Amino acid sequence: MATIDRKLLTREVLLGFWKVHILHHAAEHPVIGQWVLGELRRHGYDISPGTLYPLLKRMERNGWLRCEIEPGSGLRRRRFYQLTSEGAAVLASLREAIVELHHEVIEEAEDAHPQPVPVAQRQRSSSRRATRTKR
Repeated sequence: MATIDRKLLTREVLLGFWKVHILHHAAEHPVIGQWVLGELRRHGYDISPGTLYPLLKRMERNGWLRCEIEPGSGLRRRRFYQLTSEGAAVLASLREAIVELHHEVIEEAEDAHPQPVPVAQRQRSSSRRATRTKR
């Protein structure tokens, strides 16, 4: 079995997953970077602050998120990221694409390669059929 180049996978695919995840949660409520880090880690994505914060900035520059800095005079004021109307349109488009992709990659694959039925279950099923045909 081939080993997966995690850096290549992250750069080429997972980065897009993270963006969708961020947009999804920003649609529900304003998010802060630390919360996003925890949420992504909860889903098994090992992302560093050095990756996340530039990603949030890019999403802000793209017009998908709006950043509001917590009022106060402290050095480490929290930044709240909210979904913009453009971000909502992007998220809606991504949701449509995800539904189509899920259908093709997951549902059609399951139809083409159904899960094998355990032998014990097949035997019970065939004995039930035999009993019904004898009646």
